[in-house]
Formats: sequence, C-alpha cells, structure tokens
Amino acid sequence: MPDWLFSHSMWNATFALGAPVAEKILRPVLVYFFLVAVLRVFGKRELAQLNPFDLVVLLSLSNTVQNAIIGNDNSLTGGLIGAFALLAMNYLVVRFLFRHRRLDQIFEGKPTVLIEHGHLVKHSLAKELLTRAELMTVLHRQGFDGIQDVERCVLEPGGVFYIHAKTPPKEKIAHDEVMQALTDLRTKLDQMIAQQGGA
Repeated sequence: MPDWLFSHSMWNATFALGAPVAEKILRPVLVYFFLVAVLRVFGKRELAQLNPFDLVVLLSLSNTVQNAIIGNDNSLTGGLIGAFALLAMNYLVVRFLFRHRRLDQIFEGKPTVLIEHGHLVKHSLAKELLTRAELMTVLHRQGFDGIQDVERCVLEPGGVFYIHAKTPPKEKIAHDEVMQALTDLRTKLDQMIAQQGGA
C-alpha cells in the first residue's frame, strides 16, 4: 500500500486523542452552560438577530469558543467526542426542563409585550434595546404596513416575534358583507338585463 494512502502518522493524527477523554467531555459541557447563561443575561435580542451586528456576534461567538471546546486536540475522535458531549448535555437539559416546567419558565424568562392595541410599549422596547425602526422591519417582514395594523406584538424568550393582527369591528365586517352581497346582486341583474336585451 502507498505510504500517502495508509501512513501510520495519518491514522495517528486523525484518531489519536490529544487530550484525555474526561477533558474532551468537560470542556464542551462548561462552554455549553456558559453560553446558555450569557445568552440569557444579554436578553432575547441576540437570539432574534435583528441587525447585522447581532448576527456577527453570534457567528463570532462560535469561533471564539472553538478552542475552549477542543483545546489542543484537532483529532477526528476528539471532535466527535466533543460534539457528542454537547448534544448529550443539551438533550439532558431539555429533558430536565421539560419535566420541571416552572423551573423552565424561571430560567427562560418571560415574553415581552412590545405592541398593545396598536400602540408601542416604549419601556418594553427600551428594556430589550429595540429601536422603533428595528421593530418596523420585523412588522414589514410579516406583511404589516405599520403599528396601527397590529393588535399585539410579543417578543418570546427564544427570540421569536409573535404578531397578532387587528381584527375589524363587527360593524365593519357586517357592512363589508352587505356591500359584497349588493355588488353580487348588481352583477346578476346586469347579466339578466343583458340576456333579455339580446333576446
């Protein structure tokens, strides 16, 4: 077999661990809890990725903690162990919080109401460090022309915006239905007159 295809150094560099297995598991677990805590402290804004700065922070964060997770070990085995440790820790935390809903609510935080009955809740915007322009961008992406069209807008703990449109008053709905019925009736009358005239 050619040396370039099955060299001992290649297999050693690929699979030989550069750090103890316990360290490979401990590092991702510590980074996991650190990132969860930091994202919780810095609020829902980072998760919502409202502008390019927020996106750059999240993308840079992964590179910043990369060495903390893998250490001096660049082996495939070490990377797989680290990835498995991250996934396993996330599974255990999610499963634990699922069984302890009250703790989950305390840990995640509460939703923030940004718009109520078509009016901005300014102190909530300030709390989440959101500008009116950023909120308008979110509304436009969801197909709303302005704040006056929104009954309620809530920023959920996971960074998702829940937007509920204003429903027209019952009187307006009834008026629109009557006008539509009159339009349909007029169209049918015009068709009948046209048929009689043609006969």
